[in-house]
Amino acid sequence: MNLRTAKLVLEDGAEFSGWSFGKARSQAGEVVFTTGMAGYPQSLTDPSFRGQILVSTYPLVGNYGAPVNPKTGEPFFDDFGIPVHFESDAVQVAGFVVSEACDRPSHFASGATLSAWLEKRGVPGIFGVDTRALTCRLREHGVMPGKILVEGARDVTIDSGVIPHPVADVSPTAIKTYAASSPTPGVQQKRQPNIALIDCGAKANILRCILTRGANVIRLPWNHDLAGIDYDGIFLSNGPGDPKACGRTIATIRRAFDKGKPIFGICLGNQIMALAAGADTYKLPYGHRGQNQPCIEAGTNRCYITSQNHGYAVRGDTLPDGWEPWFLNANDSTIEGIHAINAPFSAVQFHPEGCPGPRDTEFLIDRFLEQVRISMP
Repeated sequence: MNLRTAKLVLEDGAEFSGWSFGKARSQAGEVVFTTGMAGYPQSLTDPSFRGQILVSTYPLVGNYGAPVNPKTGEPFFDDFGIPVHFESDAVQVAGFVVSEACDRPSHFASGATLSAWLEKRGVPGIFGVDTRALTCRLREHGVMPGKILVEGARDVTIDSGVIPHPVADVSPTAIKTYAASSPTPGVQQKRQPNIALIDCGAKANILRCILTRGANVIRLPWNHDLAGIDYDGIFLSNGPGDPKACGRTIATIRRAFDKGKPIFGICLGNQIMALAAGADTYKLPYGHRGQNQPCIEAGTNRCYITSQNHGYAVRGDTLPDGWEPWFLNANDSTIEGIHAINAPFSAVQFHPEGCPGPRDTEFLIDRFLEQVRISMP
């Protein structure tokens, strides 16, 4: 491991010293933290983290290496062409901040150390940081821009980490279609439904969850119109940044409401659906990022532990008539899901597909696809 000194500098002037690992280069980005104890390969490749410097609150990272092909350093892909162990085929974070980085991993799927993997992908890391103090500062003052400065590397400005439209940065530029798995034996259905996945930075397991449930996917860029698309239901994906920057997606969903076909959203998709319905969104002080967020289904005492990665939320008091909260965060009572009262439109702020984290709420995807099949002609 390259033992160059490095430091993390926050916008407010606070500095945290450590040592460089990964790519020995300086890099700026919004500094955020995740409370997950495991799942760093999925988190680092999650498009919702695009352009952010991720801080791990768990003290040891890298102990099971990187699940890549040891000969090529590239990800493994399934029969659909979807990454198996990652949520995209790229490392999406701008940098990684940890307390301790293990450089001698032990796991059967490890094909490289965390440091070697990040170095190959051009992503800097810093270890030896007091991540407890850093996390406390971000909780008290809110997430903020910052930069990793590596000894001997060219300096960068904090402003250089700003990505004007991160959704456009991670969304595909062309339509791609995927054929579903064979229908489940014994399950009667008219045909395999076509799901229009509006990809604002969709995680790999979202695609896999739809396809393995016997639905075809038409994967669309974030700004693509639905005119001429033969779909039975719409799936609004997760993604990075401010939902209000996705004006074209919001307009597309607003028009889609008139069609009455089922729509389901996840994370950024929840915020976009709310904006399309006429509600408002706002930025959280430090967001929800991790695999241990408790969410209560409104009107019940049922609580689910969920995987989350978002920095914005829906203002509950702005939901228009005909809409209501579906889930609430048990920690801070923020909106974790919305649904239309008399239409098949619903969305959740958390990630039912997990990866990383619990998949206890994956049944919500089943419920959406059931709605789609019932509504099909």
